[in-house]
Amino acid sequence: MSDMPLWERRFRAPKMNLPHWSRSAPDRAVFASNESGVWQIHSWNVATGERRKISDHPVGVTQGCASLDGDEVLFWQEDTGDETGRWLRQAFEGSGSEPLFEGLPIGWNDGVALGPGIAAVAIADRDGGFAVFVSIDGGPAKEIARSTEWLGIAGNWDDAGDRAGLSTDGTLLALQHAEHGDLLHPSLRIVDPRTGGTVADRGDGSWSVLATAWSPVDGDHRLAVVHDEEDRERAAVWDLATGAWSNLESSLPGDVTALDWWPDASALLLRHAYDGRHELFRYDVASASTSRIEAPPGSITDARVRPDGSVWFRHTDGVHRARILDDSGDEPIGVLGEPAPAGRPFHDWRYANDQGQQVHGWIVEPEGDGPHPVMVFVHGGPHWLYEDAYFPEVQAYVDAGFLVAMPNYRGSSGYGRAWSDALTGDVGFTDVDDVTAGLRNLLGRPDVDPSRTVIAGWSWGGYITLMELGRYPDLWTAGMAGVPVGDYVRAYEEEAPSLQALDRALMGGTPATEPEAFRRSSPLTYADRVAAPVLLVVGENDSRCPVGQALAYADRLKEQGKPHEVYLYTTGHGALATDEDVRQQRVVLDFLRSVVPGVRAI
Repeated sequence: MSDMPLWERRFRAPKMNLPHWSRSAPDRAVFASNESGVWQIHSWNVATGERRKISDHPVGVTQGCASLDGDEVLFWQEDTGDETGRWLRQAFEGSGSEPLFEGLPIGWNDGVALGPGIAAVAIADRDGGFAVFVSIDGGPAKEIARSTEWLGIAGNWDDAGDRAGLSTDGTLLALQHAEHGDLLHPSLRIVDPRTGGTVADRGDGSWSVLATAWSPVDGDHRLAVVHDEEDRERAAVWDLATGAWSNLESSLPGDVTALDWWPDASALLLRHAYDGRHELFRYDVASASTSRIEAPPGSITDARVRPDGSVWFRHTDGVHRARILDDSGDEPIGVLGEPAPAGRPFHDWRYANDQGQQVHGWIVEPEGDGPHPVMVFVHGGPHWLYEDAYFPEVQAYVDAGFLVAMPNYRGSSGYGRAWSDALTGDVGFTDVDDVTAGLRNLLGRPDVDPSRTVIAGWSWGGYITLMELGRYPDLWTAGMAGVPVGDYVRAYEEEAPSLQALDRALMGGTPATEPEAFRRSSPLTYADRVAAPVLLVVGENDSRCPVGQALAYADRLKEQGKPHEVYLYTTGHGALATDEDVRQQRVVLDFLRSVVPGVRAI
């Protein structure tokens, strides 16, 4: 591996997620990793150190958890990369998989929850419906809820088996829904999982409320939640036994989320996120006091409390690949394979947009004084953000000589509800205007070459790339649009139900009810103005930014004689196989060398 380029070594260095364990069998853990070359689910016996690969699918598998008793591993498997699939189960120490529930339709995963003698899953179907199914004592699954608006089981769906969905005694089920407003401001409903009857509902559709973790004590119906009723995300505890709602008072300036409880429910594990970096705290419920948990500066993507009260978390920063650490500084489990070469550090970047508001983001600088070519690398979502994290793709562009800037434009999460809601009703303009302002800020730096400017991004970042190239053709030397929206009207018709729900929220309706909004916000509308060469990377089975609408945009460029290239790959919205990741990165680097003068060969 020593002869391999540095950028490729970063891509090929394996990664893993924080292990998930059942509270009743904490030595039986499950984690996702790409150490085999494709993301798969693995089991890990914490006591003995034994680990083995559970799933083995060429598309890749990232979502899995341990069963409540630890005897089985559950994982979501899709066949083509379009994200439709089903939950499977396999014995922790056995082989061969079978469906978790028999007879359920193939669809999109909207959550799983496990309790004593009960299991629940939520599925979105191809007809645009959302449904929740429950099995009692291993019996046939029964539908308990259905909606034409978005509906899902609460929690982090990668490992939500026993934290946010079902209460510890299995008598209450937390559902997230958009029936009071839209997907951007989901409400929280507590139901009887055996009947589907509503026990309580919180939220009015103008702000978000999300369940994060039930108390681990049997019969204790306190539920940790996060909400943004007053703009910034704040943690609260909802006691379903009494109806009492208690906000956790905090003077912390950023978003505060309750991730887990201590085993006796005496304290909550809090994560504070501010300007793309994280801290961990223990919140004592009785005294309402907080104490810091030691963790290195950077990003903490997940954290959880072990039965002995120790805290495990997944940490990363721009220099270091993600590691699993505990609160004593040890590494309870390491990823197998070659170490990851260090990256260049992320530096805070702040600039004013055209409204005089401060936009925060990151700059990663190459070696040397410059002037360097500049890349504005735009994140997807749109309700996501760039954090201080190890990012092999960014480091590859820095190796090639680019100064890479990553703006968290209006519409990004992490800066309050008003910031993320600013995009609604002005798609492709509010966000694009902030990105454009970022470029103008960069062009004032002496180490930036104004004649070599690249706009790039994936998913929503690919969409913004195409909007920038069409709306501001004179600003850019080249563009790279990964899995983008190119024809917004056709994208709505072809995409998954949850993405349609997102677009209805952003646009105020459908292409039939809001045709001018979709036309105005579609890159296809501005394709005839594109001047810079652009590379489109498109997944043939992508259900988020489908292949048909992306190729329709490429066809329009071809009709207009615009310089462009298209790279097609066989799976969906991003690749889960390392070889394909490397192949795509090589295509992008070769393209940039061919259209941007002076880009380094690496």
